[in-house]
Amino acid sequence: MIEWVPLGSGARPVPRPVSAPLVWAGAFGGALLLVALLNGTVGSGRPGFALVALSLLAALLGLCARFTAAPGTAVLCWLSLNGFAIPPAGTLTWAGRRDAFWLACLLGAALVGTALARVVHARAAYRRLTTA
Repeated sequence: MIEWVPLGSGARPVPRPVSAPLVWAGAFGGALLLVALLNGTVGSGRPGFALVALSLLAALLGLCARFTAAPGTAVLCWLSLNGFAIPPAGTLTWAGRRDAFWLACLLGAALVGTALARVVHARAAYRRLTTA
């Protein structure tokens, strides 16, 4: 005999984060695409827009990643920012404070996205357990 059970019953586990190499592939491809899009619309001499866009990308990727993927995500976004968003395109440079600030912004965005996802998932799991 078949017993029908609603799909929403029972405890659901907290979603597992995506593996780091998959997040890094998304960071690499997404950063290149964003920088190319911004260079085509805004121009290549405006890294502020690119920094904001790449910080949002890092935060979005952090929503589905582990904390250990954040440094790699920040570095891959910084490589695209430094290599293609500021003239001369295709040349990596290190400008001391500016690049350290950019790396800190990108790393902070990735960590904030990951922490936000963990808090949201933990609150949802707590609510599921207390209402059951």
